[in-house]
Amino acid sequence: MARYIFITGGVVSSLGKGLASAALGALLQARGYKVRLRKLDPYLNVDPGTMSPYQHGEVYVTDDGAETDLDLGHYERFTGVAARKSDNVTTGQIYSKVLARERRGDYLGATVQVIPHVTDAIKEFIAAEVTDEDFVVCEIGGTVGDIESLPFLEAIRQMGNELGPERTLFLHVTLVPYIKAAGELKTKPTQHSVKELQAMGIKPDILVCRSEHPIEPSDRRKIALFCNVRPEAVIEALDVDTIYAVPRAYHAQGLDDEVLRHFRLDGREPDLGSWDEIVRRVRQPDGAVTIGVVGKYTSLLDAYKSLAEALAHGGIANDVKVKINWLDSEIFEKEEEALLHLEEVHGILVPGGFGERGSEGKIKAAGFARQRGVPYFGICFGMQMAVIEAARSLAGLEKANSSEFGPTDEAVVGLMTEWMRGNEVERRNQAGDLGGTMRLGAYPCDLLPGSRVREIYDADHISERHRHRYEVNINYRQILETNGLRFSGLSPDGELPEIVEIPDHPWFVGVQFHPELKSKPFEPHPLFTSFIKAAVEQARLV
Repeated sequence: MARYIFITGGVVSSLGKGLASAALGALLQARGYKVRLRKLDPYLNVDPGTMSPYQHGEVYVTDDGAETDLDLGHYERFTGVAARKSDNVTTGQIYSKVLARERRGDYLGATVQVIPHVTDAIKEFIAAEVTDEDFVVCEIGGTVGDIESLPFLEAIRQMGNELGPERTLFLHVTLVPYIKAAGELKTKPTQHSVKELQAMGIKPDILVCRSEHPIEPSDRRKIALFCNVRPEAVIEALDVDTIYAVPRAYHAQGLDDEVLRHFRLDGREPDLGSWDEIVRRVRQPDGAVTIGVVGKYTSLLDAYKSLAEALAHGGIANDVKVKINWLDSEIFEKEEEALLHLEEVHGILVPGGFGERGSEGKIKAAGFARQRGVPYFGICFGMQMAVIEAARSLAGLEKANSSEFGPTDEAVVGLMTEWMRGNEVERRNQAGDLGGTMRLGAYPCDLLPGSRVREIYDADHISERHRHRYEVNINYRQILETNGLRFSGLSPDGELPEIVEIPDHPWFVGVQFHPELKSKPFEPHPLFTSFIKAAVEQARLV
């Protein structure tokens, strides 16, 4: 019998509802319960796949090919539970489903309305594919008071009534700001946020209060009194120096105890030793390396959230701190001296991206790494640019380019038109929709015996998550391998290049997939572990 925990946010956005959900999931796991985490996003886009990274941050991709909110990355990293398509829904998806039913006549001529049709569809999503989970943690995106989130709040209100307090809990994340001029914390924003929630028929059972300063017992009692909760249910959530300290911090404040008390459950005392070791390695590393990330969206680091975390995981595995030098790829096109920025790093990573802007800068970064013997890691677009650089510089194909940027005589990288997914052929064309039409989700890859990546993975066959429309052209394999670039990972049918490497380079690997999406603090991805290890060796040589 699943119990549902609904997490809402108030006062301002970016309070950390996603981290609160992930940390609570980890704590409940540590107490012996099985959890599933879900995100309800109130925007009208069907998914974030067509949204600019500046608008939404990174797009997190699941094994089954869903383009989802970046909070699902936090869920996976903290709990290890693989996210699915059914774990993220948007207003766009809900309305698409409702309107499709109306067109089919499923509503038998009824007037289609937000209540009950839209709210029923939301409730169906919340309860979908729930099997033997003890807890389903549902985060509602946005801030209480937003117009677009009203149907979601109404849906969870209804579920609270239908299932009762024995199976539902409402947790509200709010802000207790410190007013410097007055020299004190202010509880009024929290009171107003809870009042707004109560006006919608939802009474929060637990308040998680974000604050930059400790909340005094008197302020807790005041919040509890005016917000109609127990003082013990007012959880202080102070800023921490690493997100991996959040589970221990919430446990110390009694968050998981309050959840179990609400449901009248017992649970073993959680063993947080693995989290404590991760935090120790983050706070007291045995050294440091600097990685230059040459990207297009460096002005909004949420665009590379999973990437930054995966690099940190590689540092945890090697007991070193990873300092990231974020570099806009366009500066390498505009400034002759820009490559000097790369003189100071111990490894270069070129991440995924779309479009021509900044591509030549990424090609120059790949060339610098190849020529100077600096460890290089190219991911998705970063692999494609490394292949183009090798084609131009090593194979003499001066016009080598990607058809993504326009017509070219040497389409070393080209649009994928069909590929295998299991036993079925998937097809795309240039004129098709952009949303959901890429090669998405987990695909298998065969590794070349004796290659560097075969040694790194210690496996012959792997599965990794993809998100791209363009692919390295397999027809250029022979000329590129003749000139020093080895194709060390291929799709099972041998048609799609998945991994390239330079055998006589200290560490030069490009992958078509996104390994950062599967890295976790307690299980760092082997490619990031190996890359950071190579950076440590590079640091010793400098």
